Amino acid sequence: MRLAMERIALDLSSGPDSEQATEILGLIGSAVVERSRGKTIALSPRLASPLGVQLAHRLRAELVRGWLSSEEPPDALEAIRMMAVLEEVLQSAGSGTREHPAGWDRDFADRLSSPSGLELVVEVAHDLRSPLTSVLFLAETLQRGQSGPVNELQHRQLGLIYSAALGLSTLASNVMELARGGSRLADDQPAPFSVKDVFESVADIVRPMAEEKGLTIRLLPPSNDHRLGPAQALSRVLLNLTTNAIKFTEEGFVELVAKAKGLRTVEFSVRDTGHGINPEAVETLYQPFRRAPKGDGLTFSGTGLGLALCRKLVEVMGSELEYETGEEWGTRFYFEMELPPASSS
Repeated sequence: MRLAMERIALDLSSGPDSEQATEILGLIGSAVVERSRGKTIALSPRLASPLGVQLAHRLRAELVRGWLSSEEPPDALEAIRMMAVLEEVLQSAGSGTREHPAGWDRDFADRLSSPSGLELVVEVAHDLRSPLTSVLFLAETLQRGQSGPVNELQHRQLGLIYSAALGLSTLASNVMELARGGSRLADDQPAPFSVKDVFESVADIVRPMAEEKGLTIRLLPPSNDHRLGPAQALSRVLLNLTTNAIKFTEEGFVELVAKAKGLRTVEFSVRDTGHGINPEAVETLYQPFRRAPKGDGLTFSGTGLGLALCRKLVEVMGSELEYETGEEWGTRFYFEMELPPASSS
């Protein structure tokens, strides 16, 4: 933070409003530091000026450039916390009238595509998984009653905590896999597995989220259940698709189906009874990042990284992820896989 502000201040020193700009930059830096430490402070009205908003955007871009060019990656959690707080300051200061240096977001996207940018992404995602693993372990320990009796309400709440932490951990894994090009997404060798067991494992993970929204989870495995194939990759696809389906469904059900098509082929699908996919979202459906509606830089896609990873996983497994959707019907994502019966090996 200090080096980024010094670089900006040096550049501002030759401008006509250098004194005012330097003062506002100092206010922004103080606000970010204090809020990142958990302190509640009132933001100066001067931050809402066009100059204040511009400087906030510039500081954010300068921080990212500094991290990407550094030989040693920053502390991942501290970097994420600082960017989140800076965004909060920016949102509060901007009041809907954001202005920013042209092209910084495109530059950011280009840098993320570079080797140093990918290393930073992987580092951040890796550091996120460690505390999330602890949350998962503690939630499961409490849920099983190993630390004392748990009532029904607490059991359900722990289930929600577990599901949320697992979702974040999966997101971190997804980021790492996509940043590395997806070369290690699928299992190296097919192995015997039960489709029904995969379905039930996915349902166990998402059920607390579904119950919280009053949704039913339906499972329809194939009659010939035991197959040979990449069970782990298949499970990740179905989990991501099911989580997305729950996210965009307010009432009704989410259904996992596996339908045999001949002896060796199985069609998998995840259907929801939500509002369907907005036609305007089709072009960016599989994009992890999209341009914000008002051109205010890059933001996460409404479907998150889940669909981008699912499509990549399905491609690695030799198939193609497709979908059908209707406004009053919902959405169904589906793909076919060659999974010979386990008994044929």
